[in-house]
Order: sequence, then structure tokens, then C-alpha cells
Amino acid sequence: MNVSLTPKLEKWVQEKVKTGFYTSSSEVIRDALRVLYLFEEEKVKKFENLRGDLMVGVEQLKTGKSQTFDKKLVTRIKREGRKRLDG
Repeated sequence: MNVSLTPKLEKWVQEKVKTGFYTSSSEVIRDALRVLYLFEEEKVKKFENLRGDLMVGVEQLKTGKSQTFDKKLVTRIKREGRKRLDG
């Protein structure tokens, strides 16, 4: 497989090899791809969790377990959050 890099990325890869931490440019690219892979996996998990949280909210709305989002609620949320931080 051949990969073309921009001059800026090519220079960055070469600098990584020069540090001695990597023995070749291929090693730098593999490591970078590994990090990208893990980042994207984590992003998918976060979106799945967000979807689940949204579905909980939708169900709460359907069953009447919701509140009006007003200044009073914001004040209560802040107070409870501060208690958690202090606790």
C-alpha cells in the first residue's frame, strides 16, 4: 500500500523518526492509525450512549415525567451540581 502525505505531514513523520522513538516512518503511521482507530471507536460508543440517553428522555416525555425548563429548574440543577462538587 502506498500512501501520499502532504509535505507538512511528511515532515512531521520524519521528525518523529528522528527522535529515535520510532524506527521508521511506517511505524509512525501505524501508531497514528492505531490512535485514530481507538478515537473513532470511542466516538461511536459516545454516540450510542447519547442515543440511549435521548431515548430515555423521549420515553420520559411520553409518560409525562418531564419538567418545564425554566429559571427555577436551572437554579435547582446548579445547586445540586455544586453540592456534588463540594461533597
